[in-house]
Amino acid sequence: MNMEARVGVVVEGGQRALNSAHGAVADAGARKFLQPQHQHGHCSQQGLNPQIGTIQQLLAGGIAGAFSKTCTAPLARLTILFQVQGMHSDVSSLSKASIWHEASRVINEEGFRAFWKGNLVTIAHRLPYSAVNFYAYERYKSLLQSILGLENERRNASADVCVHFVGGGLAGMTAASATYPLDLVRTRLAAQRNSIYYRGIWHAFHTICKEEGFLGLYKGLGATLLGVGPCLAINFSVYESLRSYWQLQRPNDSTVMVSLACGSLSGIASSTVTFPIDLVRRRMQLEGAAGQARVYKTGLVGTFRHVIQSEGLRGLYRGILPEYYKVVPGVGIVFMTYETLKMLLSRMPSSY
Repeated sequence: MNMEARVGVVVEGGQRALNSAHGAVADAGARKFLQPQHQHGHCSQQGLNPQIGTIQQLLAGGIAGAFSKTCTAPLARLTILFQVQGMHSDVSSLSKASIWHEASRVINEEGFRAFWKGNLVTIAHRLPYSAVNFYAYERYKSLLQSILGLENERRNASADVCVHFVGGGLAGMTAASATYPLDLVRTRLAAQRNSIYYRGIWHAFHTICKEEGFLGLYKGLGATLLGVGPCLAINFSVYESLRSYWQLQRPNDSTVMVSLACGSLSGIASSTVTFPIDLVRRRMQLEGAAGQARVYKTGLVGTFRHVIQSEGLRGLYRGILPEYYKVVPGVGIVFMTYETLKMLLSRMPSSY
């Protein structure tokens, strides 16, 4: 989930002051910070981070997201497999499920490469999703700062958090809407076990449109937007707040470690809050898949109610552990990869 990251670290006459904190990620980041520090005897500067053009922003955001998803693909598939358990199987048998049991089943029945099942469509989805998200976040943030008159003022913490929260949510919803059909196809490919119904990306698109109509590609969009906005808004705002506080208290700490720690904590916070919505959206995406009977027929609220009644409140957090294991490295990777690429691309000629 775009943009040109910015954080101004101002160091003047031996005095360091954190002037502004901005940034964002993806997937629900994630996002990063490796900003250079400069010392000047008398004049201060803001925005010491490297500036890059629009194309470079989109490229860096897309590659960072795709690389992160590829690294964490095995955990992502385990999360999906756990989330959809209980849809067409006996709930009483699910108590025996564990991460290692499911991982062993995948290796024994499908082979080790099956952990990356659907990874091609994951990248096909993540490249545009990450690029749009990073870019849109920066644009929404600039617009909000302009509306609130914060561009050239020393902002207070509450105003900054508000801008990050709203900007992150709007960016996430924009990116999710633009790439939703790919997200649905990715879910259906990753949820397949031994029985292969969809033979690839294009076959899945064709089959879904033929059997469920064009709108079948948008099943669960409402739940997705409901979850993606808060998820990324929490991710961005928590990340920026933690990073700003950390650098204010410990300005000499490695920016790489600060980026990794804050990115991971923000990812865990957003995942914990929005995981039930994510589980419901996954199940709604699989409604009617592969010719199976519909399970949930009463919309978003009815799906929540059905899961709670049949599986209990714990059912809403089925698969949360592999999600945590995925979030910690995933968010850190995308944050730092984006900033590293941005620094490299800033050395290349660009046009806005």
